[in-house]
Amino acid sequence: MNHAYAIGHITVKCPERWAEYRARVPATLAPWGGVLVFRGRVAEVFSGEHPHSDTVVIRFPDLHALRGWHDSPEYQALVPLRREAADVVLLACEE
Repeated sequence: MNHAYAIGHITVKCPERWAEYRARVPATLAPWGGVLVFRGRVAEVFSGEHPHSDTVVIRFPDLHALRGWHDSPEYQALVPLRREAADVVLLACEE
């Protein structure tokens, strides 16, 4: 089985709103088998330009589950809050 990963590169604009968003995301992951793998701050950029300060990695059983989570009404309801709270580049990657 090939896992799929949602990788977010994040620059927080409003810490209070970002904390609210982060607190609400886990409930949207569970029905799709999403598991938080890593959340942290960028320590150093070795090559190129990377304007974002934070990174998150979430593992899903497959790309179908990742897409299901992203497109679900529960997660889409949080997107306006996410946009208000942070600038986010969100990628889908497969193993």
